[in-house]
Amino acid sequence: MSFFEYRNGAMHAEGVALAAIAAQVGTPFYCYSAGALRAGWREFADGIKGMNASVCYAMKANSNLAVIRVFGEMGAGADIVSVGEMRRALAAGIPAGRIIYSGVGKKASELMEALQVKVGQINVESSAELETLNAVAGQLGVRADITIRVNPDVDAGTHAKITTGRKENKFGIDIDLAREAFALAGRLPNLKVVGVAMHIGSQLTSLEPYRAAIVRVRELIGQLRADGHRIDRFDIGGGLGIVYSNEKPPSIADFMAVVAKETAGLGCELTFEPGRRLVGEAGVLVSEVILVKPGAAKTFVIVDAAMNDLIRPTLYEAWHDILPVKEARQDTATIRCDIVGPICESGDFLAQNRDLPPLAAGSTNLSFSTKSIKKEIKTSYFNFTLFKNFILIF
Repeated sequence: MSFFEYRNGAMHAEGVALAAIAAQVGTPFYCYSAGALRAGWREFADGIKGMNASVCYAMKANSNLAVIRVFGEMGAGADIVSVGEMRRALAAGIPAGRIIYSGVGKKASELMEALQVKVGQINVESSAELETLNAVAGQLGVRADITIRVNPDVDAGTHAKITTGRKENKFGIDIDLAREAFALAGRLPNLKVVGVAMHIGSQLTSLEPYRAAIVRVRELIGQLRADGHRIDRFDIGGGLGIVYSNEKPPSIADFMAVVAKETAGLGCELTFEPGRRLVGEAGVLVSEVILVKPGAAKTFVIVDAAMNDLIRPTLYEAWHDILPVKEARQDTATIRCDIVGPICESGDFLAQNRDLPPLAAGSTNLSFSTKSIKKEIKTSYFNFTLFKNFILIF
């Protein structure tokens, strides 16, 4: 089912005209589809049926309270990387026991707050953090349930800036040093080791890196058990990709089949932490065209959204499809242009060298009606997606 679609020549989100929303709230704004969020969640929920597993939404993908609340209402936990995200998860109604605290740089004060609210699990990423957490737990008179995140040294095959599972990355403890870290944790009186965690990157479009990483961590779990550690949980992380342009990411069913095969007989509760896969195709960014600026080398379409609203294109060279909010005729001639924002940075662009229908500020006259609004908008709007797969333009 498509949750964003043209109806009578105008782009709608779940039956509501985006132009109508723009009239109420102004631009730029993000619009999310609760239906798309629920559909993404159900795919994961169906995928873990019959498995000893849980799903924790990776809030770094989108920390909007309404988005978090949708997942919490459906039974999701939360994977967080800061106390701010923890407070948002709690405010959105996710119980502390369903929160997993990940992240490479946790302060003692943050760990204390997490223990005070009784988060379900802390994923520790260094020996120094083990020592800090042990001291904080001792001050509170509690014993903290932890996993240790290991770095399996597997290349996720994704963008260098979102690869997290190689030796040169800052995340986790090198798998070759993991047994020493677990031995240290076992000696610290205020920590209770319950499992192993990993996360090898984001926007993965191949299952082979997952398979390779799981195989390496499974071998480690056998060694740790032989060392006398009780390993009951295996936090597999997230990172499954979505379609931005022409990617072909694996299905959830295929992903779960690989996980089930490689963890068969392991006897661990599994945790999945999807983020982008749940929210990446569930929202759009709507922006007004300010003006069109022809130049000797390029034509620039200047909009009121900027790199501060959608930083992925300039940070990751990311592609977001662009569509007009008012549907263009198939025989409409296009112009090649850059879509840029008003910030004083040459890196402030949302798309470059795109062939789009002719655009001009104030050139689009859209009529629409909803249950509570009926008016005309005499302006042009542009709409991009969140971390998503398409951009729309009015």
